[in-house]
Amino acid sequence: MKKLIALTLFFTSLLSHAQKTENIIIITTDGFRWQEVFKGMDKEIADNKRFNQGDRTYIYKKYGSADIAEARQKIMPFLWSEIVSKGQIYGNRDLGNKVDVTNRYWFSYPGYSEMMTGNADNAINSNGYKDNPNVNVLEFLNQQPSLNGKVNAFGAWNAFDRILNEKRSGFPVISAFDSIGGNNPTETQKLLNAMRDNSYKPFHDDECLDVFTHYQALNELKTNKPKVLYIAYGETDEWAHSGQYRSYLDAANQVDKWIKEIWEFVQSDPQYKDKTTLLITVDHGRGDKKKKQWTDHGSDVAGASEIWVAAMGPEIAAKGELKTQGQLYQNQIAQTIAKIMGYTFTASHPVAQEITEIVKK
Repeated sequence: MKKLIALTLFFTSLLSHAQKTENIIIITTDGFRWQEVFKGMDKEIADNKRFNQGDRTYIYKKYGSADIAEARQKIMPFLWSEIVSKGQIYGNRDLGNKVDVTNRYWFSYPGYSEMMTGNADNAINSNGYKDNPNVNVLEFLNQQPSLNGKVNAFGAWNAFDRILNEKRSGFPVISAFDSIGGNNPTETQKLLNAMRDNSYKPFHDDECLDVFTHYQALNELKTNKPKVLYIAYGETDEWAHSGQYRSYLDAANQVDKWIKEIWEFVQSDPQYKDKTTLLITVDHGRGDKKKKQWTDHGSDVAGASEIWVAAMGPEIAAKGELKTQGQLYQNQIAQTIAKIMGYTFTASHPVAQEITEIVKK
């Protein structure tokens, strides 16, 4: 009888620790500052005629509040309702909870590379850098038998082909104005391709508007059901570089709405419901010590190394906003993605350890 009880407890323990996450969706919104995430609209920037696009009244009406909790929720209502109640959010430096990049450059290609490879390769020193020689975690996951052919990436910026080394990695990377659907696109894919190609192009051929990246990725999610999906939005960075604070906030608010749309689909679909983890982060921070530097980033801009991370899923403890002092790094994200999916990411280059609080079962 004692042996039977012991065996029952053993198998119950195994079942309780069984892998619940079968899918992961990674989302980035380029260069969106932790300051707005955790504190809401920056009044000093919103009041500055150089940055408010002549729309101070609009900015204050839509995003203004004397209460920080309300102000940040106005920008990212889904993050500060659903995700904060069911997941974890890191990076409020005012509480001593820090997340930083480890690469020395503090701009996009090095940041995305560090994030996806778990390694800050200092040879990667330009946004125009060649195909990434480092193996990324998406490539690693695509090599696993149960995930092969079920990994996809969509990015508004054309550099993602090189960052994720599409030529070598073996999974499709749809970036900027790449068409979807191959030689036999569906009617929906044809329409998405035509709309993108005939759209307003404020960023020329380097980057498409986020709306096209979003709906291309959502179409893939609904029709081909990938198990690993990466979506990289870019407008938060573009409007910041242009010094357009209203558009920067609107872009972040729109990304939050899209994350909600993705999650609502996930929770309505049998393949994904209660079996999918969502991880959200950014490639770099922006200036703040000198307010005029909010438009910029790079190693010469104080604060541009400061980022944030959020996650929600069936095996992620509901800790909400982390208010304890601590230090996390961007190079931990790759292994975190792998561990969430039940794997240990290995490569010929160094791979930093995972964020243990996120993956702790």
